[in-house]
Amino acid sequence: MRGAGAGRVRVKTAKNRSAQSTRWLQRQLNDPYVKQAKAEGWRSRAAFKLMELDDKFGLLKGARAVVDLGVAPGGWAQVVRKRTPQAKVVGIDLLPVDAIEGVSLLQMDFTDEAADAALAKALGEAPDLVLSDMAANTVGHAQTDHLRTMGLVEAAAWFAVEHLKPGGAFVAKVFAGGTDKELLVLLKRNFATVKHAKPPASRKGSSEWYVIAQGFKGRSTDTPPE
Repeated sequence: MRGAGAGRVRVKTAKNRSAQSTRWLQRQLNDPYVKQAKAEGWRSRAAFKLMELDDKFGLLKGARAVVDLGVAPGGWAQVVRKRTPQAKVVGIDLLPVDAIEGVSLLQMDFTDEAADAALAKALGEAPDLVLSDMAANTVGHAQTDHLRTMGLVEAAAWFAVEHLKPGGAFVAKVFAGGTDKELLVLLKRNFATVKHAKPPASRKGSSEWYVIAQGFKGRSTDTPPE
């Protein structure tokens, strides 16, 4: 590696490293959020996204029970613990996650039929905030990747509608184009406000946005699709 330009790091293409991996590594090494996350002990730069969303929407204010869907590597759970240390926090992910003090971690597929019961048991009460930074593994086909991720967002939204306390909130990562029409209808029917936001920590070239639904109206009579 060698310095390039105004303090930038340029990564030489290694023999066994693809050009895409080289670009990713170079972007990581020159990302100020990555550097700040390492300096402050956050597990990922995504921690700043939640902090920025919380600053704007007051998501964590008064939160007592929080579910973090797709918790790995744990940056969002860290933020919840830092800002609301009194809250119970349960995270779930297919990937293993190193222990986080004060957070109950479940390693299982969120879409598994047993996941809802496992999350409810671990939390011990209805959540007042459901967070989802989940995204499906990409296959390189834009439409397919979008549909796979939106399937996870829809599952997360139904979990929120079926489990949140009245007045609770739901936050999920979506992509360019925002929330699909049917899902947007579901959220608007069950929450007082539904907005989209792109926190400053989201990379400029990224297509990711977040949907923020606040003021849960109470248990829905809707039924999730088969």
